[in-house]
Amino acid sequence: MYEELINKKATLGVIGLGYVGLPIALEFARKLKVVGFDINEARVELMRQGIDPSKELEHEAFEGVDILFTSDIEELRKVNFYIVAVPTPIDDHNLPDLKPLLGATRTIGQVLKKGDYVVYESTVYPGCTEEDCIPLLEKLSGLKFNQDFKVGFSPERINPGDKVHTLTSVVKITSGGDAESAEEIAKTYEIVIKPGVHRASCIKVAEAAKIIENTQRDINIAFMNELSIIFSRMGINTYEVLEAAGTKWNFLKFFPGLVGGHCIGVDPYYLSYKAKALGYHAQIINSGRFINDSMGGYIAKQVVKKVIAADKEVKKAKILIMGVTFKEDVADIRNSKVVDIYNELKSYGIHQIDVVDPYASSDEVHHEYGFHLADSKITDRYDAIIVAVSHRDYFRSIANEGCVFVDVKGIFREMRETFTYWSL
Repeated sequence: MYEELINKKATLGVIGLGYVGLPIALEFARKLKVVGFDINEARVELMRQGIDPSKELEHEAFEGVDILFTSDIEELRKVNFYIVAVPTPIDDHNLPDLKPLLGATRTIGQVLKKGDYVVYESTVYPGCTEEDCIPLLEKLSGLKFNQDFKVGFSPERINPGDKVHTLTSVVKITSGGDAESAEEIAKTYEIVIKPGVHRASCIKVAEAAKIIENTQRDINIAFMNELSIIFSRMGINTYEVLEAAGTKWNFLKFFPGLVGGHCIGVDPYYLSYKAKALGYHAQIINSGRFINDSMGGYIAKQVVKKVIAADKEVKKAKILIMGVTFKEDVADIRNSKVVDIYNELKSYGIHQIDVVDPYASSDEVHHEYGFHLADSKITDRYDAIIVAVSHRDYFRSIANEGCVFVDVKGIFREMRETFTYWSL
């Protein structure tokens, strides 16, 4: 397979062209013949014009590539090496939602041929590829796993907004269903991954490695968030404590904050779901999730307390929330925990809440969460300003006297003398 791909006798296909899939498709298309497939024709049309719908890649990324963008399943029949890069979200009950993954698997199952390879990049619980995806491929194609087609797992390590740890500069984990496929898949990824790949011993090990990467971060951030609640009651600043503790050589530098997005705020639920299915209640993982999922509401409650302490009438307070994306320097609003702050403030009867964000789309925010963004050129004066995502601005001109300033990330501590200041 590797030889046929590099000689362009075989075609590589990427299913799902979002934050993960599009960079992979374009990078491979610099060396191989590629088909990029997505079910959203409007997004596909933008990519044909050299536009990244996710606003992560510049137009230059689309230059000098051998790629066909399509939403037509018939175009996938020419593909021999499939990479699946679709979202794996959770539902309203924090349970794994495999609909996009199984939908992509059904699409491939309809066109799968003898000798084809299928590699999953979507984050899943250990066992999902072999227990949920491969049986579906076999059923729809009428082919036999390892005998007629090969399957592997190579977890994505895309970090939206990160211009340093990019796709090609980070070691990739690869795996396969047997020794032959494991080697062919590893060599294929080595075409574009400069530091090389780590060959996991089996598919489940690769699945588990990915899911604990994000679960580890989630637990560490949860610890910081719990510390911030404790230190707030003590009247000391969490970031000053962490700054002091960070002078020790082996202190792990994590920070409190909102944990949203499609990875860290989601993946631990996949692991705890699988653990429960095996008869084990994941106590640390679930505790961390509870703390992090509660932080939006906690921040909003602190805002209300500070507004009351400033002798302002809560229901008449005018509040500005700066930032709605799940992290700084990205346009992605999926699973944004800033929305929890907004909804909690609404529950107190506060109606004058403006939300601004230079990266996010107002229409997308309204579609997803039910409210529009305010004009980014804010001129009104506010009783409380919440910097939820790290967007720098000049605040004094939009602050009422005695304004409550909530600095979630703790990056504006120099303003403590200017406002009624509070941070995690």
